[in-house]
Amino acid sequence: MPRASRREFLRTLGVSAAVLPFVGNLPGLAFDNQTRRKQRLLIVFSPDGTVPWNFWPDEVGKDFKLKPITEPLEPFKDKLLFLKGLSNKVRGDGDGHMRGIGCMLTGIELFPGNIQGGSDTPAGWCSGLSIDQEIRNKLQADAATKTRFGSLEFGVMVPERADTWTRMVYAGPNKPITPIDNPYQMFNKLYGRKKDNAALASVLDDLNADLKKVAGAVSASDRKLLDDHAAFVREMEAELKADAAAKDVGHKVPELEPGVREENDQMPKLSKMQIELIVNSFLADFTRVATLQYTNSVGEPKMRWLGVNEGQHSLSHEPDSNKDAQEKLTKINKWYCEQIAYLAKRLADTPEPGGTGSLLDNTTIVWTNELGQGNSHTHNNIPWLLIGGGLGFKTGRSLKYKDVPHNRLLMSLAHAFDHGVKTFGNPKFCGDGPLTDLG
Repeated sequence: MPRASRREFLRTLGVSAAVLPFVGNLPGLAFDNQTRRKQRLLIVFSPDGTVPWNFWPDEVGKDFKLKPITEPLEPFKDKLLFLKGLSNKVRGDGDGHMRGIGCMLTGIELFPGNIQGGSDTPAGWCSGLSIDQEIRNKLQADAATKTRFGSLEFGVMVPERADTWTRMVYAGPNKPITPIDNPYQMFNKLYGRKKDNAALASVLDDLNADLKKVAGAVSASDRKLLDDHAAFVREMEAELKADAAAKDVGHKVPELEPGVREENDQMPKLSKMQIELIVNSFLADFTRVATLQYTNSVGEPKMRWLGVNEGQHSLSHEPDSNKDAQEKLTKINKWYCEQIAYLAKRLADTPEPGGTGSLLDNTTIVWTNELGQGNSHTHNNIPWLLIGGGLGFKTGRSLKYKDVPHNRLLMSLAHAFDHGVKTFGNPKFCGDGPLTDLG
């Protein structure tokens, strides 16, 4: 089939543009952005530092053993890349948490501002864009890599309030991007339906005739992918409707103060729903760049489903000598790792449409944090763990650096997309260029 635009294909069949999300990633259609290997980047954030001795492998090289926090990733050991010794060197205004999350993906200082942290000087938003948006802009500028959304920003229990502790993605200086942490809203963004869950109509009900026309015009393998995509949407609709019905308590629900969330115990379910949407957005080629933010810097989720009743941030301030607190923090961080392991499995179990291997073979998950450890607020040894083959890095290794600015890793992510930036963030932390031993 000659290369064509999606809309030309739909026009030829005489179907509506509403089916566009369902045909966007059908390999047999040979659209412009199907002509080269897809590369995807997914950055996952969890807050308040880690428990270093239960996170970092003791060994360097290929023969490393996973510690308690990262044990859930054992099935993907050959796809892991630990990067110990990368430090956030950015200083300036803001407390440790603010500079941690605000400079984590930007590598540059916060603007002066009026948001006062727990210590240090007040600060505002970041003064630069984040690496995911830098890569997004590069991909969107080329028809061969352009996607419908460019990037998608997912969240789980991210507060509605907008401040330096709650935002990690920046479209530019003073331009924070708010993650969507409501699966209903993300579903609406992807498929254009109403936000009112009680009135949620099926995306597919109005499209059945058009989808049959599309199915009759494509190959058998494309038909299967189309059916799988439609089945996912149908299942998600059913889950959203069931959840909406369950919330009908038979009386007027009082309005709560904006920003106050009462969804703590739903966090595992929200996480799974968002992960399913991420996987499907990659499968449908809605985007090749995404972020997933769990809560926020100084976040206080209470993971009662783990037997932890204290808030995470409060626990993170406890000293190393408090064994009970460190055990609970290990459980918390292991739970985050379990979410990433589930995400990795879903990607690994999903064949790459029109390509070789799985989605995980063409996706790199980057798991990171704003602090190396919560009780010291250190920006040294920030947890950076990469999973998957999307960027062509040599995985199955544990690497150790000596206090290297994390800007060099951010540059490496860009270079993996053939985006040869000379600097990223503050240039004084980029002098040695991208990391040379990842490939």
